[in-house]
Amino acid sequence: MLPDEYIDRLQDLLEQLRRKMGSDSSAGSDAQSYNLPVHWEKLDEALNNLVERLSRHYPFHESFYAGQMLKPPHPAAWLAYALAMTINPNNHALDGGPEASFMEKEVVRLLVQMTGFPDQALGHLTSSGTIANLEALWVARELHPDRPIAVSNQAHYTHQRMGQVLRHPVMILPVDEDGLPDPARIDPEHPLPGTVVVTLGTTGQGRVEPLHRILPWARKNHVRVHVDAAYGGFFHLIRNTGLIDPEPWKSLKDVDSIVIDPHKHGLQPYGCGTVMFRDPSVGRFYQHDSPYTYFTSGDMHLGEISLECSRAGSAAIALWFTLQLFLPDAVLYSLSEKPEEKKDASVADEAATTAGLPQILANCRKAALRLYDALEASDRYHPVMRPELDIVTWIPATRVNSYSAVSKKSEEILRRGMDAESRESKLYLSALSLDQSDAVRLLPELKADQQSVKVLRSVLMKPEHLGFIPEMARRLHRLNDRTD
Repeated sequence: MLPDEYIDRLQDLLEQLRRKMGSDSSAGSDAQSYNLPVHWEKLDEALNNLVERLSRHYPFHESFYAGQMLKPPHPAAWLAYALAMTINPNNHALDGGPEASFMEKEVVRLLVQMTGFPDQALGHLTSSGTIANLEALWVARELHPDRPIAVSNQAHYTHQRMGQVLRHPVMILPVDEDGLPDPARIDPEHPLPGTVVVTLGTTGQGRVEPLHRILPWARKNHVRVHVDAAYGGFFHLIRNTGLIDPEPWKSLKDVDSIVIDPHKHGLQPYGCGTVMFRDPSVGRFYQHDSPYTYFTSGDMHLGEISLECSRAGSAAIALWFTLQLFLPDAVLYSLSEKPEEKKDASVADEAATTAGLPQILANCRKAALRLYDALEASDRYHPVMRPELDIVTWIPATRVNSYSAVSKKSEEILRRGMDAESRESKLYLSALSLDQSDAVRLLPELKADQQSVKVLRSVLMKPEHLGFIPEMARRLHRLNDRTD
């Protein structure tokens, strides 16, 4: 929940903003929309109803919510967003959000530096990772209209759907023995893709696809590489800590485009995505005529490099504010290609586990490893695979080793954890349906008596999960015992 001190600061900041903008209210003293009559009894009734409706959501902010990819924004991000919303800037054009647009450009520069892209890279924020990926695939289509886009079978489902929107073919990459995409196995009779999509942090199991092996193949065969790091992108900050395999992340700076979602591991409210292109000349595909919009400045308007028109400037302001607070300078220096700044790399590696946003990511990763170890040591559960980021999957032990028995028990544990009456017993999990091709490889001991198997899944994306894992293991054991 939001600490009281953040709420108290908001009122003070609103007063400061009103004075600086020279008005009696943040919207201006003559704003007629704020002068509409409100009956206080009706307002109280509506507010009570609102609180009741909001309370029906799952407790995403609690440690015992360990289900889906739902991470509460940091109070600092909420504070900046709420303050900015009183102005309600629109970052499509500079006349709709002048300062918010400049802050977005500063944020994109930080993300460009964080990923190791060249300074001249082109990028902007979007309303979601889906829209960010749509833009990346749209550019891929424009660059190679006669060649398909290739994705893995674990890529986010929206990639194939966006292929339909773009009326462009999307092919599925063959996989290696570990179920990871291997474009070198594409049938020689099949045309090569124009762009291959590599996912760093799949949404099912958090897998990090082997970018370091795919990129050399792509360059040899003149294939572009787009990285969908909507979920995993910020883990690049801890690549040198020994907590994750650094090899895929070392290649991130050499790809053609990247998508990262700050509303996942960047501590932001929904919705906030980012798309970045190595080659700024792709901006030519965005060119359009808007004679009533881009006249207030000769500087680049963000609407000139975005498929979207109106976009919330508040999202850019909240992200700018959050990164000012939680992205250590030493970490940014270590990502720089400038030799004189490389001396700070050792300092940055230490900062990556002891400060700000990198520390949060490190704790999430440690929580996943701690839960994996607890499941490995348990006689009631078995992990599906060792986690690569902060998503853990596992199955309950069953009397009959079959897909149907495991699916039934997984569903029962899921339901019992959510429906538990006491706070001390509740546990919100999620589930993942593995199709037979993956289940045969990952769970060979199970009898394939149906087409898929439902396994339990937790996304441990809150840093407080690290300390909660022993209690989570105890609750899991109790839930398992009650289903027998």
